[in-house]
Amino acid sequence: MAATPSTMLPLGTAAPEFRLPDPKTGADVTLAEAQGEYGLLVAFLSNHCPFVKHVKAELVRFGDDYVAKGLGVVAIMSNDVERYPDDAPAKMAVEGYPFPYLYDESQDVAKAYQAACTPDFFLFDGDGKLVYRGQLDASRPQNEVPVTGTDLRAAAHALLSGTPLPAEQTPAIGCGIKWKPGTEPNYS
Repeated sequence: MAATPSTMLPLGTAAPEFRLPDPKTGADVTLAEAQGEYGLLVAFLSNHCPFVKHVKAELVRFGDDYVAKGLGVVAIMSNDVERYPDDAPAKMAVEGYPFPYLYDESQDVAKAYQAACTPDFFLFDGDGKLVYRGQLDASRPQNEVPVTGTDLRAAAHALLSGTPLPAEQTPAIGCGIKWKPGTEPNYS
């Protein structure tokens, strides 16, 4: 299974705006609406990616734990559904996440965040500045490391408690975003 690392968007980057539909509710969700009292986690996911499937139960737990503590959480699916129909909005609507799972049909939002893989995580503070980008934890479908969410949980805990965030941040690894033919971004 091919693995793509995240781009590690520079810390301090402002959260790019978005207005995307939530296939489960039919309503559009904006960046401002997704923002929690203390910040916002933006996670790029897909339905079919084995890396996302591997960590899905922990993502649900993370959402349950941190939304209750005042952190906004939103997931975005940006894959080309023409070529990857398992990621279609109707299938997104039944994924069961406890936070909005939004459809980025144009792929413009993924490009604005410089998202490269699924899962790819971007944690913003209450001022909308990037404070963490990187892996959920060291677990991968092909290794024996348990899925705990250690890295992302440590960053979220530090953000909510007002303590320094981890200086060492490891890139996320996952399935490359499935760009529409001829639209692959060059993030360099």
